[in-house]
Amino acid sequence: MSIPLDDLIDREGNVYEMTCVAIREAELISSTSIKDDIEKNGDKVVSFVLSKALHDEIKFTKDDDNI
Repeated sequence: MSIPLDDLIDREGNVYEMTCVAIREAELISSTSIKDDIEKNGDKVVSFVLSKALHDEIKFTKDDDNI
Protein backbone atom coordinates (compact mmCIF):
# COMPACT_ATOMS: atom_id res chain seq x y z
CA MET A 1 0.00 0.00 0.00
CA SER A 2 1.37 3.40 -0.88
CA ILE A 3 0.63 6.70 0.79
CA PRO A 4 -2.57 8.04 -0.81
CA LEU A 5 -1.18 11.46 -1.79
CA ASP A 6 -4.22 12.48 -3.86
CA ASP A 7 -6.47 11.82 -0.87
CA LEU A 8 -4.14 13.81 1.39
CA ILE A 9 -4.11 16.77 -1.00
CA ASP A 10 -7.89 16.76 -1.42
CA ARG A 11 -8.60 16.30 2.30
CA GLU A 12 -11.00 18.84 3.76
CA GLY A 13 -11.03 19.78 7.39
CA ASN A 14 -8.22 20.16 9.87
CA VAL A 15 -5.27 18.41 8.22
CA TYR A 16 -3.00 19.28 11.15
CA GLU A 17 -5.33 17.52 13.57
CA MET A 18 -5.59 14.46 11.33
CA THR A 19 -1.80 14.36 11.04
CA CYS A 20 -1.33 14.54 14.83
CA VAL A 21 -3.84 11.73 15.31
CA ALA A 22 -2.13 9.63 12.61
CA ILE A 23 1.31 10.17 14.17
CA ARG A 24 0.04 9.07 17.58
CA GLU A 25 -1.71 6.02 16.11
CA ALA A 26 1.44 5.03 14.20
CA GLU A 27 3.48 5.30 17.41
CA LEU A 28 1.00 3.08 19.24
CA ILE A 29 0.87 0.47 16.49
CA SER A 30 4.65 0.42 16.12
CA SER A 31 5.01 -0.56 19.76
CA THR A 32 2.70 -3.59 19.49
CA SER A 33 2.57 -6.89 17.62
CA ILE A 34 0.01 -5.34 15.25
CA LYS A 35 3.01 -3.85 13.44
CA ASP A 36 4.20 -7.35 12.53
CA ASP A 37 0.78 -8.27 11.12
CA ILE A 38 0.70 -5.12 8.98
CA GLU A 39 4.19 -5.76 7.64
CA LYS A 40 3.40 -9.44 6.91
CA ASN A 41 0.67 -8.19 4.58
CA GLY A 42 3.24 -6.09 2.71
CA ASP A 43 2.05 -2.78 4.15
CA LYS A 44 3.91 -0.14 6.10
CA VAL A 45 2.60 1.26 9.37
CA VAL A 46 2.51 4.89 8.19
CA SER A 47 0.63 4.06 4.98
CA PHE A 48 -1.78 1.85 6.91
CA VAL A 49 -2.48 4.55 9.49
CA LEU A 50 -2.85 7.35 6.93
CA SER A 51 -5.37 5.28 5.01
CA LYS A 52 -7.33 4.68 8.23
CA ALA A 53 -7.18 8.38 9.10
CA LEU A 54 -8.35 9.47 5.65
CA HIS A 55 -11.34 7.13 5.91
CA ASP A 56 -12.18 8.37 9.43
CA GLU A 57 -11.51 4.92 10.90
CA ILE A 58 -9.52 6.27 13.86
CA LYS A 59 -11.62 7.37 16.81
CA PHE A 60 -10.17 10.01 19.11
CA THR A 61 -11.07 12.75 21.52
CA LYS A 62 -9.49 16.17 21.65
CA ASP A 63 -7.00 16.71 24.44
CA ASP A 64 -5.55 20.20 24.43
CA ASP A 65 -2.33 18.93 25.99
CA ASN A 66 -1.58 16.55 23.10
CA ILE A 67 -2.98 18.26 19.99
